[in-house]
Amino acid sequence: MQAQSQAQPRSQGQRIYYGWVVAWTAFGVLSVTYGVQFSFGVLLPSIVEDLGISRTAASLCFSMYVFVYSALSSYSGSLTDRRGPRLVLAIGAVLLGTGYGLSALARNEWQLFIALGLIAAAGMSASFVPCNATVVRWFLRRRGQALSISTSGGSFAAIAMPLLMGWLIGTTSWRVLYGVMAAVVFVGLLTASRLMAASPEAKGLSIDGELRRRGEPTATATATDPGSTNGPLVTNLNTEEPSLTRREAMRTRMFWIIAGIFLCTWLVVFLPLVHLSPFARGLGASAGLAATLVSSVGIGGLLGRTLTGTVSDRIGGDATLGIVLSVQVVAFLVFAVSHSLATLYPAAVAFGFGYGGTTTVFPAIVGDRFGRAHAGAIVGLLFAGAGSLAAVGPFMAAWIYDSTGSYRIAFLLSAAANAVGVALVFVLRADSRRRAAPTPAVAGPA
Repeated sequence: MQAQSQAQPRSQGQRIYYGWVVAWTAFGVLSVTYGVQFSFGVLLPSIVEDLGISRTAASLCFSMYVFVYSALSSYSGSLTDRRGPRLVLAIGAVLLGTGYGLSALARNEWQLFIALGLIAAAGMSASFVPCNATVVRWFLRRRGQALSISTSGGSFAAIAMPLLMGWLIGTTSWRVLYGVMAAVVFVGLLTASRLMAASPEAKGLSIDGELRRRGEPTATATATDPGSTNGPLVTNLNTEEPSLTRREAMRTRMFWIIAGIFLCTWLVVFLPLVHLSPFARGLGASAGLAATLVSSVGIGGLLGRTLTGTVSDRIGGDATLGIVLSVQVVAFLVFAVSHSLATLYPAAVAFGFGYGGTTTVFPAIVGDRFGRAHAGAIVGLLFAGAGSLAAVGPFMAAWIYDSTGSYRIAFLLSAAANAVGVALVFVLRADSRRRAAPTPAVAGPA
């Protein structure tokens, strides 16, 4: 009877572990936020023509947007650790909705810079890092699978939104579209904020879904959720997972290797999403047909995010990361030599696969190595440092295009950057093996 009483079900009357609700809520948040973001490349020619600015200037505005929201992700991730995701998402709803609403009213370059590059960017910092850091806290054994769900929101958006925008831009203006999207973002994120819970402890559960047994000791909480009376954000559960603070993580060699890997890939990650559609239009494709290339990136991303999470649970995050980065190298090389849609489509799917896989493995690698108690702060710091440099890619490509009339040099440089990332993955694996190797015993005196 005693053994039977200890083998309790996950929860009394609760059939589904609430972590899956959190993962699917994160999917919805990323679908909405990245859907609006990915529409920029499709609407870029219309924005340039309406405002009378150069493609370089418009791309610089988007680059500023990427830099600001990536840099602020360090703060939003840390705030998520301290106060929980509900407050962060609510603030993001207000800022992101206001930013895109004001972007729709912009009449010149500097107004677009403030609305999109600053206000909307600040709101966007409440999406990727807070959502995925929260998912990391809810899972251990099936962390990769859960992150496959949450990060797939971005790929779903990349499939649906460019197609929708490519069709609608022929019937209405980009201003109307941005206004509608501002309202959707505001309502969507506020709704999602009510569904996000900070951790299993906050709902009386332990990680992976088992109720705390009566009398089971719990460690001191690291933070509390002001939106919940159920318990702490994160406690030190009886697991073998490490639990490093942000400062402790920064003192490790592994942290800086990981930062270098994601710097190399995120440096150019937005280049195809912004410029692939204009590149195809330069080859003679219509606006609607060119938009399908971005959707092809989304299809590949959905495949990458769906598959790599489960694969990383089995073969490890390092090996999975090396594979998806290698796929990105090949995709950029094909972009550089393409002269028709026949080669651009498979390359777009391949790039999406690599991009989707990289963003899925990233939080899992951080959680596996540094623990989940401070996942928001550590993921946010890495995203702020490496992700903010993603602002360079779209601007660099636009400058190269305005200077040479072609994107091909930009694609070749992107392939080289990702190749360096692949090399650093091997360094990371070697470092992991060295740390895992047993230390030889030193013989004492006879």
